[in-house]
Amino acid sequence: MPLTIRGLGTTVPGHQVSQADAIALAERVSAASGSRAALLQRIQRRTQVHQRGSVLAPPNAAQLPLGERLPFYGSQSPTTAARMAAFARHAPPLALAAVRAALADAAMAAPRITHLITVSCTGFQAPGVDLELISQLGLDAGVQRTHVGFMGCHGALNGLRVAQAFVEADAEAVVLLCSVELCSLHLAYGWDPEKVVANALFADGAAALVATARPARPGPGPTLLASGSTVIPHTAALMHWQIGDHGFEMGLSSRVPEAVGSQLRPWLERWLQPRGLQVADIATWAMHPGGPRILQVCGAALGLEPQQLAVSQAVLQEHGNMSSATVLFILDRLRRAAAPGPCLALAFGPGLCAEVALLE
Repeated sequence: MPLTIRGLGTTVPGHQVSQADAIALAERVSAASGSRAALLQRIQRRTQVHQRGSVLAPPNAAQLPLGERLPFYGSQSPTTAARMAAFARHAPPLALAAVRAALADAAMAAPRITHLITVSCTGFQAPGVDLELISQLGLDAGVQRTHVGFMGCHGALNGLRVAQAFVEADAEAVVLLCSVELCSLHLAYGWDPEKVVANALFADGAAALVATARPARPGPGPTLLASGSTVIPHTAALMHWQIGDHGFEMGLSSRVPEAVGSQLRPWLERWLQPRGLQVADIATWAMHPGGPRILQVCGAALGLEPQQLAVSQAVLQEHGNMSSATVLFILDRLRRAAAPGPCLALAFGPGLCAEVALLE
C-alpha cells in the first residue's frame, strides 16, 4: 500500500546570517592572511547562499571588531563535547516547531502518531530529539521510534523509505518523520580548502512530514511510488563526514559534481525503465542543492532547463544547504505550488551515494 504524505512543515532558526556576516565569521576562523581572506570572499560568493539560519552564529559578525569575542566561536575551536551540548540545547526546539507545523498542515492530532522517525547527521544524544518530541507533543508512550543517523544529505529519503515500510506493514500506521540539522555547530577552524567550502555552504534547519497509508480527504498530498539507491564506484574518497575532536569534519572534493553527473543519467534511466518511465517523463524535480555546481552539472547531465531546478536553487540561496532537511523544504514548496507529477526527489551523500524517491 503506497505511502501518502498528509502534511509538511519546515522551520529555520529565528535569525538569519547574511553572506557578509558569514564572510566575517569565516575570516575569523579560517583566514590568517589577506590573500586567504580575499579567497574566502570569492568562495562564499560562488556558493550563491545569500543568507542562512544558524542557532549560534551572531547576525552582526560583519560589524563587530576583529578583537571582540563571538559567542561560541572563540579563538579556539570548540570541542566536540561543547558542540554536542549545543545540539542538545538547540535541536529539540527547532524540531518541535517543524513537527507542529506538519501536524497542523495534516490536521492531525499528535496522539494519533504510531511511528516516529528522526533524522540527523549533525548531532547525537540519548535520550535524544525523539524523546523530546514524545514529551513535548504528548505522543503515546508506545509510539515506535526509529533514528536515521549520520547518512548525510540524503537521510530524509532514507527516512521516507522506512516510513513506507511501516505503512506497508500496518495499514493503520500514522508516521511522523522529522529531520533536524544544525550544520553550523561544525564550523571548521583553520585553512583546509574542502572544509572552507563546506563552511560556506551549510546551514541549520528542520523539516517534518506526516504520512499514512490511506488518505483521509481528497487530494491529501503526494504519494510515494518507489525509492532507489546507488553507490557510485570509486568515489569513496571524494566526500566524507567523520567525528573528530573538534566537531564533525567534512571532506568535500571539487570532483564531486562531475563524479555524480557522469553516472547519474545512466543509473536513473536503468532505474526508471522498469517503472515505465524515462528521464523526460519526470515533470518535477526536487534535487538536493549540495551546491550550485551540483545543480549545474546534474541538470546538464539530465537535460534539464534552469527553470526545472529553480526551487532547488531558491532554497539554496535563501537557506543554504541544511543537509537532510533540505529536500523536504523543496518538496514542501513544490507541493504548495501544485507542481505536476511525477516528481523525482534526488539527494547525494558520502559514499558517494545517491538516493531517489518517485512521487505522484
